[in-house]
Amino acid sequence: MPGTRKLGRSSAHRLAMLRAMVTFLFEKGKVETTLQRAKEVRSLAEKFITLAKVSTLHNKRLALAFITKEDVVSKLFNEISPKYSDRSGGYTRIVNVGVRRGDSAKMAIIQLV
Repeated sequence: MPGTRKLGRSSAHRLAMLRAMVTFLFEKGKVETTLQRAKEVRSLAEKFITLAKVSTLHNKRLALAFITKEDVVSKLFNEISPKYSDRSGGYTRIVNVGVRRGDSAKMAIIQLV
């Protein structure tokens, strides 16, 4: 598990939330969330894009064990990772968008570059 941020959740809840956010990021291309969550999602997403650069059965099964939708995994291996074949990192971008009105939490958009 990357990072040490607890994000105010239990271990199982935190893992489920991060799995859902990484899946949604690969599915839609961007996610609006809090800054701390975006930093955690960035770490996981970049690891899976690096994993998907080498398209082996083992890597696909590792991705399927974490990402919750099979079609998103096929999109990751067939569409997303070939775009980044010449890059050695920095596949995502975090853009600050201000604070949330209700609790003044710092908000950010994480998106694929």
